[in-house]
Amino acid sequence: MEKWYVAAKKADFDKWAKEFHISPVTARILRNRDLTEESQIQKFLYGKLEDCYSPWLLKDMDRAVEEILKAVKEGLHIRVIGDYDVDGICSSYILTKGFQMLGAQVDTAIPHRIHDGYGLNEHLIEEAKREGVGMIVTCDNGIAAAPQIAMANSLGMRVIVTDHHEVPYIEENGERKEQLPPALAVVDPKRADDTYPFSGICGGVVALKLIQAITEKTGNPGLVNIQEELLEFAALSTVCDVMELKDENRILVKEGLKRIQKGYNEGLKALMEVNDIAPDRLSAYHLGFVLGPCLNATGRLDTAKRALELLQSFTRADAMTAARELKDLNESRKNLTVQGIQRADEYIQEHHMAEDKVIYLPEVHESIAGIIAGKVREKYHHPVFILTKGEDGVKGSGRSIEAYHMYDAMTQVKEYFTKYGGHKLAAGLSMREEDIEPLRAALNKKCTLTEDDFIPKVHIDVAMPMGYADDALAGEFALLEPFGTGNPRPLFAQKGLVFQAGFKMGANKTCARFRVKTPEGTTQTVVFFGDLEKLGAFLDEKYGVGSEEALYAGKGNFPLSVVYQVSQNTYKGKTEVQFVMQNYC
Repeated sequence: MEKWYVAAKKADFDKWAKEFHISPVTARILRNRDLTEESQIQKFLYGKLEDCYSPWLLKDMDRAVEEILKAVKEGLHIRVIGDYDVDGICSSYILTKGFQMLGAQVDTAIPHRIHDGYGLNEHLIEEAKREGVGMIVTCDNGIAAAPQIAMANSLGMRVIVTDHHEVPYIEENGERKEQLPPALAVVDPKRADDTYPFSGICGGVVALKLIQAITEKTGNPGLVNIQEELLEFAALSTVCDVMELKDENRILVKEGLKRIQKGYNEGLKALMEVNDIAPDRLSAYHLGFVLGPCLNATGRLDTAKRALELLQSFTRADAMTAARELKDLNESRKNLTVQGIQRADEYIQEHHMAEDKVIYLPEVHESIAGIIAGKVREKYHHPVFILTKGEDGVKGSGRSIEAYHMYDAMTQVKEYFTKYGGHKLAAGLSMREEDIEPLRAALNKKCTLTEDDFIPKVHIDVAMPMGYADDALAGEFALLEPFGTGNPRPLFAQKGLVFQAGFKMGANKTCARFRVKTPEGTTQTVVFFGDLEKLGAFLDEKYGVGSEEALYAGKGNFPLSVVYQVSQNTYKGKTEVQFVMQNYC
């Protein structure tokens, strides 16, 4: 089971409530998002694009702009090289579209997940040289590609790096020394010498900042006209790359969602239509769990160039055809994922790997390794690496927990990798097959995680009776959107809710609605979208065999403590407060 914690951060909540015209409950939630200054609250609730940071604050931005404008003036063939995930695809679209508006001779290359692997490689450099490329501009990659960039330099090509991943480093006498690639400019907010106010932006936002800087420098009318559309892709990148929705990320996603609703891009409009997403109902959830996976599926099962082609569609007919193909690919990906999760779980049990501090799993389809790693991490709450045999050695994807900095841990044993990169919570790698077991042993030996780190933690914003959540409060929570990483939906808790009756819902009866009686004597309805089988087993264990059956027969009398969310649900034109149970004990 999880450990529950009720936040106890201090502030003058009544003062905040009065100043910002919100309830003290919402004021408490804002404090729990680590906001302490009134200026921060103002920006969180009512921030505008003007509150985002100048692109010129990024280190090397001036150099990047100067070199790109010089290359365009000279008529150099520019190649944008991205990545095969949503952030890489969107970054590629942003830069390519921006350079086109400048009148540049530009094209795009996106590595093939299986044949090329992540980021720049020698094959892509050689191909660029053969095809007369004079400048390479990377996006969402390049920071860890020093040898490849040195190779491009030796072949007479100029390179600009735009990235947001961790900068490779070596440790000498206890100090970190960054190893920047030998590019003309390296724009990456993770650089130690970068003073950009918020380093948690994704590759798509770095790309947008570059185009914004070029727009300011040139005043190009074409660039001015596409800013609204490019904002759509910065928002999509931010959510799909699981960036924290804090600071300017929050503003960019909030404003980007508005632009997507207006439909500046035919490809995104078509993708929404084939997935039955009404523009006025669009949320960050749809970006991360519906649209994003469709774009990602091309890079997993085919080539990410198909996703880029969708976004570059000129007509609705072309966009609809491409969107349907992407949706079909994503359905195939879902089937593969279900099978992969089942095999991974069986392997863990057979090899007693749940006892490892860092779990390794072999032989999962390479295209879905990251997804499987994430699902296994969720179930076992351990850092997880999925390793697959590739065309040349072994490739892998990792997903981590909050207490384990995956990139730093990998750097401690980097001798086992032929290539690696990533963040605190996610990483990718290439290695030799014979090094798998030595790496597993080394990482587990060096891992300092304790048993307490493996217990999921539930952070409750406010211990609050359900009766307090009326229509006004539920509606007020809309001010806190968009929700996501770094800004989760608020969690509330109440003890002593007596579960009296239940009704299973949905085509497959996988969710349920319960009637509960509160300690105050009122009756409320609670919805649960979690594991009903697990809930039933819990009730039978806690209150005796047959308790689950009694509950669904309307004969329940089972007190539980519940963690819940508050939202508004509209059905047949009627809007009501909805309580969604997340945890119970």
